[in-house]
Amino acid sequence: MRHANKINHLGRKTAHRKAMLENMSSSLIISKRIFTTLAKAKVLRVYLEPVITKSKSNDTHNRRMVYSYLGSNSLGKQASKELFDVVSPKVADRPGGYLRIIKTGFRAGDGAEMAMVELVDFNTVYTQSSDAKSTTKKKSRRGSKKSDSKVAKTEVKAEEAATDEAAEEETSAE
Repeated sequence: MRHANKINHLGRKTAHRKAMLENMSSSLIISKRIFTTLAKAKVLRVYLEPVITKSKSNDTHNRRMVYSYLGSNSLGKQASKELFDVVSPKVADRPGGYLRIIKTGFRAGDGAEMAMVELVDFNTVYTQSSDAKSTTKKKSRRGSKKSDSKVAKTEVKAEEAATDEAAEEETSAE
């Protein structure tokens, strides 16, 4: 029975699991997006979100705690510096939910369900400004020839109207 067994051990011993999560966390913080299995992604979210919350207050104790979670190797040092300098200012006003898990299908070799894990505030697709959205042209399902001809016709009408107004002003001025 599974009573009170809340963590997924991922079929690894404690030391191996801890090392794997440290490396995955450091890689995610540095590259902002990684691809892994869905089970590992879910465990990584539980492991890393409290670490990001700790990084929001930049004091010595929290720096040491984050450093212990990200490992003492060079990748962990680089990741903790990146976390405090780049990531935490961006997520300062967010109350939680720093990671996004998107399912990407199944792995060809063994059929494992794969997922993409990314930091939410560092995705340029979802976090575009409203100005950029308004300047983009809406694509229609119709052929481009019809829409181009309509645009061309309205431009021609505008030019004709402008020349007619100019001609009227010249005649009224004389």
